[in-house]
Amino acid sequence: MTRRTARPLGPAAWAVLPLLALIALAALWPGLLEHQAPDAVNPVDALQGPGGAHWFGTDQLGRDIYSRVVAGARPSLLTGLGVTALALAGGSALALLGLVGGRVVDGIVMRITDVLFAFPGILLALLVVTVLGRGTAHATLAIGCAFVPGFTRLVRSQALVVREADYVRAAVVCGQRHLAVHLRHVLPNALPPLLVLATVNIGTAILSGASLSFLGLGPQPSDPEWGAMLAQSKDFLGTTWPLAVFPGAALTLTVLAVNVVGRDLQRRFEGRLPGGSR
Repeated sequence: MTRRTARPLGPAAWAVLPLLALIALAALWPGLLEHQAPDAVNPVDALQGPGGAHWFGTDQLGRDIYSRVVAGARPSLLTGLGVTALALAGGSALALLGLVGGRVVDGIVMRITDVLFAFPGILLALLVVTVLGRGTAHATLAIGCAFVPGFTRLVRSQALVVREADYVRAAVVCGQRHLAVHLRHVLPNALPPLLVLATVNIGTAILSGASLSFLGLGPQPSDPEWGAMLAQSKDFLGTTWPLAVFPGAALTLTVLAVNVVGRDLQRRFEGRLPGGSR
């Protein structure tokens, strides 16, 4: 049997890596890129266009749009990474419960997963955040819960493949317990390929977080966040276009760059990954 070799990253992925590095820099050290405090209010400079003092212009309160776009990278990336980590952990736990619980438990887990998977993820997120309340942490938890069903199916499908490997069968023959086999051999070998596929979901999670913020269910309106900035701009589109263009461009380019790298990694590891998730 010939071994499938991983292909190098394509030119599109290499092209967006500098952009991702810049976004990561903005999220980790926003002070290096900001030239004004993102929450500094100056009504005298309200609704100005791009210029030397304010590169992207100002909003209705005179706050610098460029600095707020830079500061908005952190909550967006934290939401994307937090949602993916939460969904992967929750999906792994449910998949493990079904795999070690026997046919009946596995059937119940998968039927519940199928029912949840039938609903659009944003509707599940809206339900959870309505119960928990607004805020970045609650929005991340809500979107993560909405992503759990898709990751449950992915982890289970990959684990079923790994469970047929010779080293897993050898562990069973040696007398290891059912749970120990899955914890020591199945899950550790099923998850690494899924980490590659999870990168594709980071962009979707960022977009979902911005959607909740746009609906007023994310951070506080005064906090710099791309979705919230887009929501605030809808009343000023006819007079001050930078309010919507620059945060919208930052959101679009970030999601596009993450998806390009994620899809490229998915093709790179093609043959070792199950089908896509929600």
